Amino acid sequence: MKSEKCRKRSEILREVLRERSREGLELARRTMLMEEIGSEKIWQALKYYVSDWENFTYPALFSIACEAVGGNPKKAVNVQTAIALLIGALDIHDDIIDKSKVKRGKLTVFGKFGQEIALFLGNAFLINGFTLLSNSVANLPAKKAGEVVETIKKSMFEVGTAHTLELDIRGRIDVTPKEYMRILKMKAASAGASMRLGAVIGGGRDHEVKVLTRYGRILGLLATLRDEFIDIFEPQELSQRLRNECLPIPIFYALQGENSGRIKKVLAKKRITNKDAYELVDIVWESKEVKVLKKKIVLNIKNACILTSAIRNRDIKDLLTQLATSALEDL
Repeated sequence: MKSEKCRKRSEILREVLRERSREGLELARRTMLMEEIGSEKIWQALKYYVSDWENFTYPALFSIACEAVGGNPKKAVNVQTAIALLIGALDIHDDIIDKSKVKRGKLTVFGKFGQEIALFLGNAFLINGFTLLSNSVANLPAKKAGEVVETIKKSMFEVGTAHTLELDIRGRIDVTPKEYMRILKMKAASAGASMRLGAVIGGGRDHEVKVLTRYGRILGLLATLRDEFIDIFEPQELSQRLRNECLPIPIFYALQGENSGRIKKVLAKKRITNKDAYELVDIVWESKEVKVLKKKIVLNIKNACILTSAIRNRDIKDLLTQLATSALEDL
């Protein structure tokens, strides 16, 4: 077992996020498993999905933001649960859109049960999420309840628009980094919305709500950019993205440089092997253009850390700083 000192900071932070989301995710599991589902296939798909439900980031960000403004996250577990259900719906639907049959070495619901079952299950999560959210804000002041609902609506529309724009550039290697970065920033709306909801429910002042919303969007972008780098190391994931999605953004940056020909030669292969992936990593890492991308990541980290100065709770402030600065670990 690794000692606390030897463990990576990102691993420790994942455990913190997982613990903060535990109660909300558990309630989300129970909520879904209590449903009377007439289809055995959908029931099996549901049990399969919730048995390894790892969408803990957004419920955890809600909890952190709520506590940051002096609120008690334990009194808002139903809202946290609604967020978990809605994110689960987006996750399942996203796999259908991207035709992702495998994630993290495991079959997705789409990969194991097919498109129709995955669609029905995603819809079930969506319906339960909105129902629970509506019930959770029923006793709030009208203005606050309206802000909660409007935040969810806007973020889901923005994320949906991002996925629509992504459809238009799939399979292309002539996409500019600026074009794809815009899409990634729109996808970060989910993280921003989760923290905004936490701040609103927690009773935050207007400037605190704005700061945490802004921080959430930056953190969401940082997390996405980190995943974009990581995907280059995974031949299976890289092949999947080449076939059905967009290439990782570091490759789009590297394609702007002098080694674009070498990159295109690798991408033109029918099957990307481990050797190909390692060659691609070497090319990307040597690229001046990717170093520019890393500088942009560093700038975003600095901006996120500046925003934390408005947080009153010292422990939460330190946690938010660590979450932001961990984005470049091992990259």
